[in-house]
Amino acid sequence: MQSSEQILTLCREKGIQMIDFKMTDLEGRWRHITIPVERFHEDLFTYGIGFDGSNYGFAPIEKSDMVFIPDMETAVIDPFVSIPTLSMCGNVCVIKEVNEPFDQYPRNVALGAIEYMKQTGIADRMVIGPEFEFHILDHVSYTVTPQKTAYSIDAKQAEWNSGLDDGMNNGYHVPYKGGYHAAAPHDVGYNLRSKMCMMLEDWGVKVKYHHHEVGGPGQMEIEVELGDMVEMADKTMIVKYIVKNTAAAEGKTATFMPKPIYREAGNGMHVHMLLMKDGQPVFYDKDGYSGLSKTAHYFIGGLLKHAASLCAFTNPSTNSFKRLVPGYEAPVTIGYATSNRSAVVRIPAYAKSPETKRFELRNPDATANPYYAYAAILMAGLDGVKNQIDPEANGWGPFDYNLYNLPEEEKDKLQSLPRSLSEALDALEEDHDYLTVNGVFPERLIQIWLEKRRAESSEIEQIPHPAEFQKYYDL
Repeated sequence: MQSSEQILTLCREKGIQMIDFKMTDLEGRWRHITIPVERFHEDLFTYGIGFDGSNYGFAPIEKSDMVFIPDMETAVIDPFVSIPTLSMCGNVCVIKEVNEPFDQYPRNVALGAIEYMKQTGIADRMVIGPEFEFHILDHVSYTVTPQKTAYSIDAKQAEWNSGLDDGMNNGYHVPYKGGYHAAAPHDVGYNLRSKMCMMLEDWGVKVKYHHHEVGGPGQMEIEVELGDMVEMADKTMIVKYIVKNTAAAEGKTATFMPKPIYREAGNGMHVHMLLMKDGQPVFYDKDGYSGLSKTAHYFIGGLLKHAASLCAFTNPSTNSFKRLVPGYEAPVTIGYATSNRSAVVRIPAYAKSPETKRFELRNPDATANPYYAYAAILMAGLDGVKNQIDPEANGWGPFDYNLYNLPEEEKDKLQSLPRSLSEALDALEEDHDYLTVNGVFPERLIQIWLEKRRAESSEIEQIPHPAEFQKYYDL
C-alpha cells in the first residue's frame, strides 16, 4: 500500500471491517490495538494512535504517553481472525510539537543501526537470513507456586509414547535425537508446516524450505530467504505469529524456547549475514580463507570480540544457556570455521558465489527481540571492521575440527560463551560502547535492559528446581 486511499479501496474490495495495529514491546512480543475501518483516516499516518508506553516496558511513568505511527507498506490481511481485519506494523514516536521517533523502540534501534552503517561507508545494506527452529507439541502445562514447581509437556510422536497401550498408538515414534529430516508417517507435523509456509508466503515472507529437525518430540525448522535486516526483523515477528497461531488453530501448541526438553536438541535462531555496497558484495574474496574478504574477517572479529556481551541481546533468557552446552550441535566456543557447527561463527561451504558468500552466527535464539539482536550483531561487526579486529590474530580460529572432541587441556585454552544469563549481563555492563556509537542503542535502553534481565534472572535463580529435590531431599 502506498496511500490511505489504496488501503480504503482494499478494505472495500475485501470487506475489511477492522484495522489492527501491531507494536513490539521491549521483550520482543507483539501487542496490538484495533479500530473499526470507519475510524481509519489519513491523519493516523501523521499524528498516530496514543498509548501508554510504560506498560510496554519502555518509558518511565512520568513520560509514558507515546504515539504509534502505522507503516502502510506493512498492510496485510490477518488470516487468524473471524472478522475481516487488515493488519499493520509501524514505529513509535515521543509526543512533541513535532513527534520524534522514540529511541528505545526496537524498530527504531534497528533503523538507527542501518543508518550508522551507511554513514561509515562500509556498506549500504545488511542482508540476513534467520533459521527458525521450534517445537510443535500436543500438550504443555506448568505451575510455579510456593508449594509446587513443575511442568509437563507431551508430543504424541515422541519416543517416550512408544509404550502407550490405549488403543490409539500407531507405533510410529521419532527416536531420541533421531528426527533430522524424518519423513511421514513419523513426521506428523509435515502438513502443518506446509500450511505455515503457505501463510508466510501470502504475508510476503519467502520460504527457502522446511523440515523436521533433530529433536524427536516435534522439533521443526523453517528457513526463509535472505532479506534486508529491518525487513527480516519484521518478518521474524511474522514467522513467530504465524507458527504459534497456525499450531493453535490445529489444536497444537508451538514454542520457540531454546531448551524446552531435557537431553534433546534445543531451538536456535542461526543468523546468516552478508554486506552489500553499491550493489556489490562486501564479504567476497576468492583468494581469502573460505572465500571471505578482509572486511568479512574483521566483521567476524567484531562478533567474536563482543560475543559475550552480544549474548545479552541474542540469548536474553535463562533458558537460552541450557541450550548452549556441548553435545547438541549448539556452539559453546568463541571462534570461527568453515562447516563447523561447534564454533560460534560458521562459514557455509555451499555458499560459493560472490552474491551469496556469507557466514552465520549460531548462538542466537528466538527469545531475542529480533530488532535489538540484529542491530547489536551489526554494531559488533562494524566495530570489528572499523578497528580491524583480526579473528585469527586473536586466536579465535579458524577451527576446522570438532571442538567438542579436543583434550581437556586444549579446551581450557579456548574462550567460551557465557554459561548463564547473569554472565552475559555482566559482560554487557562492561562492554557496550560499541552499541551506543551514534546513539544507536541509547544508554538508558541498555540500563533498562540490564535491570529487567537481572531481576528476571535473580527471580528464577531463587525458585527451587524439581531436580534439586531429586539430588538433595534426603541429605
